Amino acid sequence: MSRQAPTLEDVAREAGVSRATVSRVVNGVRNVDPAIQDLVRRAIDRTGYAPNQAARQLVTRRTTTVALVVSGAGDASETERNAFATRVFADPFFGRIVGGVVGHLRPRSMHPVLMFAETPGARQEVVAYLRQGGADGALVVSTHPDDPLPALLAGARLPAVLFARPGRPVPLSYVDLAHRDGGRLAAEHLLEQGCRRMATVTGPLAVAASQERLAGFRDALARHGHPCVPVAEGGFTVDSGMAAMTSLLAEHPGLDGVFAANDLMAQGVIQVLRDHGRRVPGDVAVIGFDDSSVAVTCRPRLTTVRQPVEEMAATMARLLDEHIKGERAEPTSMIFDPELVVRDSA
Repeated sequence: MSRQAPTLEDVAREAGVSRATVSRVVNGVRNVDPAIQDLVRRAIDRTGYAPNQAARQLVTRRTTTVALVVSGAGDASETERNAFATRVFADPFFGRIVGGVVGHLRPRSMHPVLMFAETPGARQEVVAYLRQGGADGALVVSTHPDDPLPALLAGARLPAVLFARPGRPVPLSYVDLAHRDGGRLAAEHLLEQGCRRMATVTGPLAVAASQERLAGFRDALARHGHPCVPVAEGGFTVDSGMAAMTSLLAEHPGLDGVFAANDLMAQGVIQVLRDHGRRVPGDVAVIGFDDSSVAVTCRPRLTTVRQPVEEMAATMARLLDEHIKGERAEPTSMIFDPELVVRDSA
């Protein structure tokens, strides 16, 4: 016969405290003496007690689950939705976000549920899921500046925190990077390497981060007497970096320095330069952005502007936890500083 699962009463007898005290410790109530908390936790370990999550949810009104939402805009077809998900999972940037979120949630016995919201119907499903208590709040990674999901969450007064400043002002907390400073760092390093004929491959110019990186790069070069910078727009993918670099080389064959607005595009830039017989960095210096895994697997290894994605994602999760618990009532913003990481490409 199977042994009956340990109960709160078993833990209370083992710890020599009341059942109510054990319940308060299990449910994270704060006004319990630390010594008593430690006593109860050791008793839990000895008895093998596992809290009943359904009962715990009734007490705390929390699921210990948060929705990690990757959101877009428009009304995509099924084929486009599948392609959207494939792009997300293939992008090392998203993997770093997940790592940062899980790194914060796991020690707190919280768990993310991945959701996609690239259509109006999918966005409504996210809002309904949160309203019905499926998750305590949402961590939102938007891939489009016109994404309506942040406004929907704010209008429904649901706890949510965004990765990156929203395209339109909404009363939600967010984390972001000082992207303009990152573009400036790239420009100054190329100048220090002796580059004089520089160009840039931007991300999609509808995206605020792309605009800011471009503005920082242009402003820094203008301050050093370079008023005109060739620009080609990319899409944050290797293929788009290759297409943009091919166009730049055709129009400006004497380029000696290139700043690509993410590492994947920088990898594409290097491939095109290699195909055209240009040495990196001997003939053309190349700088990327993000400091993703691509930066160290690329050959030559990428000099890049580091974005502390894991730390930003962990902070996003922490802010959401504070909103859920009522410890933070008003929305806030947390802006992180970029850092130049010098390797072999520039």
